Amino acid sequence: MAKSKRRHSDGSGGRPEPVVAPVDGGTAELIPDPDRPRGWTLYLDSAPQSHVDLDDPGRLTFAYQRRIGHAVDLAAPAGRPLHAVHLGGGAFTLARYIAAGRPRSTQQIVEVDAALVRLVRERLPLDPNARIRVRSLDARAGLAKIPDCWADVIIADVFSGARTPAHLTSAEFLAEVRRVLAPGGQYLANLADGPPLAHVRAQVATAATVFPELALAADPAVLRGKRFGNAVLVASDAPLPLAELTRRVAGDPHPGRVEHGRALLDFTGGAAVVTDDSARPSPAPPPAVFDRG
Repeated sequence: MAKSKRRHSDGSGGRPEPVVAPVDGGTAELIPDPDRPRGWTLYLDSAPQSHVDLDDPGRLTFAYQRRIGHAVDLAAPAGRPLHAVHLGGGAFTLARYIAAGRPRSTQQIVEVDAALVRLVRERLPLDPNARIRVRSLDARAGLAKIPDCWADVIIADVFSGARTPAHLTSAEFLAEVRRVLAPGGQYLANLADGPPLAHVRAQVATAATVFPELALAADPAVLRGKRFGNAVLVASDAPLPLAELTRRVAGDPHPGRVEHGRALLDFTGGAAVVTDDSARPSPAPPPAVFDRG
């Protein structure tokens, strides 16, 4: 990796300084959290990707990551180790979360940006006792290398230039996800969209052709098509813990709503199923979404 540019402190041992480094997908920034001595936010080309607190990896700050964390917490009895696959690495936030709450879990991270992986490993090192393997591969290519029925949880949080690549949005991709999931396992996907929510509606319609059980968690304003934001898709071949998931999502610092059942299928509005031939990247967010001014 090209040498990172670090703005040096005055040597007083105070607040750490930001780290800026070129990575394969653009420019990465690690910005220190002013409220937490070892907290960092990762930005990729000015888009906030994830937050991690090295002193408290069980703390999730971003709303969409909290929603994924709730689903993970409910995927198995508390403390039971999981086999987890992470498509998209970022700062390894959710892998750290699982390792902290479920020791002895075995996890695979698939992150195509090898330079980003090196930066995160160097600046935000993983717990050496955590069973986390990182592969620098395209998400779909990495998924193809995982055995049938291996994963209890697959988390997809893949963005290139703030957009999910087209080949990770199709029914064929989701069929591969289901191949890797163990019976009763859960697929958790971070979807980003704005009015008129064409991407999210199509993703729900597509997932419904592969998984019999679905839920969608998001800020109510996002679900109403009032603004651009994140929605978390939860999919499984087994009934989901909807009541408890709904309660936890509603109780977050930024309360969310969970749609499921008939209401969720109606939400799709007849959207067409996405195939490899018709797939397109998720929409680019409006510039103001990531305004750090």
